[in-house]
Amino acid sequence: MFLWLKFLHIFFIVSWFAGLFYLPRIFVNLALAQDESEYARLLLMAEKLFKFMTPWGIGALVCGVALPFYSFGFAGWVHAKILIGVMLAVYHIWCGILLKRFALKQNRRSHRWYRIFNELPVFALLAAVYLALFKPF
Repeated sequence: MFLWLKFLHIFFIVSWFAGLFYLPRIFVNLALAQDESEYARLLLMAEKLFKFMTPWGIGALVCGVALPFYSFGFAGWVHAKILIGVMLAVYHIWCGILLKRFALKQNRRSHRWYRIFNELPVFALLAAVYLALFKPF
């Protein structure tokens, strides 16, 4: 059971992160969009991507929390990794809020802000991989 959970967790993480990396990139382009047809096309892409990536995020979190029950327990590094998962879930929800603002044409942020926002999951991924490989505490 442990290896199946680990397999599913990695699969869900890879799929979710594809969306976490790309959705804010679409936000950059939405913030830069000049004409209505471009804006509508990008908004549709963003909405479809958000709907697509949400189940992968749920699967990643469920499998990530279930894994310690089948093997290594809740060591300190596991707690830290779960915290990273919670922070990524908050980031995901924040993306949904930003998407709704774009849909209502109430975006107040610049493309530069979205470029920085786009990099946040990279640091979370680095920290999570470090914790999973080195188990420092």
